Amino acid sequence: MEMIQSVIDFILHIDQHLEYFINTYGYWIYAILFLIIFVETGVVVMPFLPGDSLLFAAGMLAAQPNELNVWVVIVLLLIAAVSGDSLNYSIGKRFGMKVTQVKIFGKQFVQQEHIDKTHSFYEKYGSKTIVIARFVPIVRTLAPFVAGIGRMSYKTFITYNVLGAILWVVGVTLIGYFLGNIPIVKENFSKVVIGIIIVSILPIVYEFIKEKFFNKEVS
Repeated sequence: MEMIQSVIDFILHIDQHLEYFINTYGYWIYAILFLIIFVETGVVVMPFLPGDSLLFAAGMLAAQPNELNVWVVIVLLLIAAVSGDSLNYSIGKRFGMKVTQVKIFGKQFVQQEHIDKTHSFYEKYGSKTIVIARFVPIVRTLAPFVAGIGRMSYKTFITYNVLGAILWVVGVTLIGYFLGNIPIVKENFSKVVIGIIIVSILPIVYEFIKEKFFNKEVS
């Protein structure tokens, strides 16, 4: 429970934490950002790490006078996102569902319902799920893993992987870069992060409502 609270605090105040990292570690902040995105996209048991909020905060801080250069951030995080998804795909292809049984601190982080939701995304959107999932928490981490389990052609996978990474990393980081210094955004960063999370999970909520209510009416 304490770890979950720490993760929530880190996500909601990620701008403050990143600012601390910049002041404390200087240029090592690039390695920290790379590692977070790489692990969040590449390790199937780590879907709870920040993604959208991290990109937004990194872009926002890059607009301020410090060691962060927005274009270096974008290039590094593009590499992290593409290589992370590729690793996740390889894990799914090599080990399959065995990985979902891995427990951290006695807790199984990958739930079957999350796998099922990701499968439903594939049924609806096909290979484009790799692109769409970039903007959906949890599904973002599980989509390449499920693609590996399903033996998706790597040529198809890497094409959508790169496209999705470009749209996600460049788009969200530059939104943070251009909007992050607006006073109302800076002063209400936690609310902005909550808003980003809500918008990100809307596809899941929509699919749940559609499956729960509308499909029942049709049947």
